Amino acid sequence: MKLAVSIDGSARGTTMEHEALLEEFEQFAKTAVTAKSLMEKITRRLHEKMARYNWVGFYLVDAADPDLLVIGPYVGSFAPNERIPLDTGLCGLAARTGQTVVVDDVTKDPAYLQGSSMVISEIVVPISVGGKIAGELDVESYFPNTFTRIERDFVEGCARIVAKYMAKK
Repeated sequence: MKLAVSIDGSARGTTMEHEALLEEFEQFAKTAVTAKSLMEKITRRLHEKMARYNWVGFYLVDAADPDLLVIGPYVGSFAPNERIPLDTGLCGLAARTGQTVVVDDVTKDPAYLQGSSMVISEIVVPISVGGKIAGELDVESYFPNTFTRIERDFVEGCARIVAKYMAKK
């Protein structure tokens, strides 16, 4: 593990694989035509490269109803919840609080909104633009305790790249 400096200047622990992916996403963000294309790239590459990331997707705040999250680009082995009210589930909690939510075993968390009975752990990272929640990056795993501090820092770094891109548009 090495110590690196993230886009926002904070230190984070990462592995070389994490650093390579973050650099790839940062470079792609420089030429991405749309936020959607950037999100598609991130979901696809995280699902391909991170063996324990069994479902990776973005939820976006619905422009017509800001109390609702709607599914954006995703990759995974099951169909997600397509619409999530902000008062529901771990995704709603992350959006309401603006804080990352990590659950090591969703079967023990009554707030979990099931997308698949195979999911054991989940991380949801809010994406804030101009002080408002614009969406979130959601990663689910079939393994317990997937989202260690290192993994959390990494997923938060991915979300920051999207937030930075969205802030420019």
